[in-house]
Parts: sequence; C-alpha cells; structure tokens
Amino acid sequence: MSDLINFIEKDPFADEKDDAVGFTPGKVHIRVQQRNGRKCITTVQGLSEDLDLKKILKEIKKNFCCNGNVVTDPELGTIIQIQGDQRDNVRKFLVDEGLVDKKNVQLHGF
Repeated sequence: MSDLINFIEKDPFADEKDDAVGFTPGKVHIRVQQRNGRKCITTVQGLSEDLDLKKILKEIKKNFCCNGNVVTDPELGTIIQIQGDQRDNVRKFLVDEGLVDKKNVQLHGF
C-alpha cells in the first residue's frame, strides 16, 4: 500500500518545474498558440544561438508552404514563429536535418 503514488499530497498552486512558458536549457520547445478562431501559430524556442535561424525558417517556409518570422524577446531569446499548426513537420525537419537530437525536442500544445 505504501507504493501508491496517487495519494502523495501535491499543491495545485505551486509552480511546476516544467512550466508551459518556461525554458529548459538544452531542449527545443515547439508550441502551438491559439490566435483568432481556428487560426494558430507554431513557435520554436531553444535552438542554438550559433545556428542561422533565418535560413532555417526559409527552408521550413519553402518545405511546408507557410509563412513565418524570427522574433527576438529579451526574456525568452530568439523564437521562430510559423503560421499554422506545424509542430510535427518542424520536429521532423529539425531531426532529419541533424540540427537537434530527437530526445531534445519537446512538443507542447493541445
């Protein structure tokens, strides 16, 4: 009976270690964010600073027929924003091109 983990008390208002807006060093976070109605954008955060993000974005836009841009945030760093829900496509692209390891990619969203 003592090995049941469901009965461990947990504060529902405590901060989680892996927050949805947080940043884990060494991991690439791919999120989808809802816009207006059915519209959404995909954000890619945590790519290495020595990579040319504009060239990566150009290839993603060409391969998946979507639009996007590179945004620099003072707190979160450089983020790639892509039009539509492209989470699986972007993950496959980054892994196939050898830019990140599959175990270092984390998908978020619905």
